[in-house]
Amino acid sequence: MKLYEESIKLGHEVYNLGTGKGASVLEMVAAFEKVSGKKIPLVLTVRRPGDAEIVNATTAKAEKELKWKAKYRIEEMCRDLWN
Repeated sequence: MKLYEESIKLGHEVYNLGTGKGASVLEMVAAFEKVSGKKIPLVLTVRRPGDAEIVNATTAKAEKELKWKAKYRIEEMCRDLWN
């Protein structure tokens, strides 16, 4: 966890402000297509060397220390970003 180690050295905290529920690239593309009404062109290919298959991060630290919890789903977040 290089980012986390470096943030400690710099006196910063790292928080995951996500929902705690992962989304695949294809799920993100589908959400953006739905809210934008636009087709997003895709090129499906093999995973690149070094690409992580799955990445998970807990939101517990943000919930505990910041009393913060995401209240919107991926589709709602994509809609707001699109708007």
